[in-house]
Amino acid sequence: MAGPKRPRHYDEAFKRQIVQSYESGKPSREIRAERDIARSTPRRWVRGIRNGGSTRASDNCTPERNELIEPRRRNRQLEMEVDVSEQAAPVFARKRT
Repeated sequence: MAGPKRPRHYDEAFKRQIVQSYESGKPSREIRAERDIARSTPRRWVRGIRNGGSTRASDNCTPERNELIEPRRRNRQLEMEVDVSEQAAPVFARKRT
């Protein structure tokens, strides 16, 4: 099983196959044992597909939630750009002299 430092990535078809097995009545314990996946993973996929039709969390966000997320994402991006500029300024200043 992959550790916390090396998460696994599954394709959408695999996730849907797991959800289909779960919804056909197969116990989650058996599915996890056969596929060697973490305990919370099938539950998260089932919840995502039931609620929004996708296993990706970003696809299942409401428009209102996306309105809150986008400015935060943009703010983080701008803060990173400012940090890089501040770190690079002394380097460029030394090159000019």
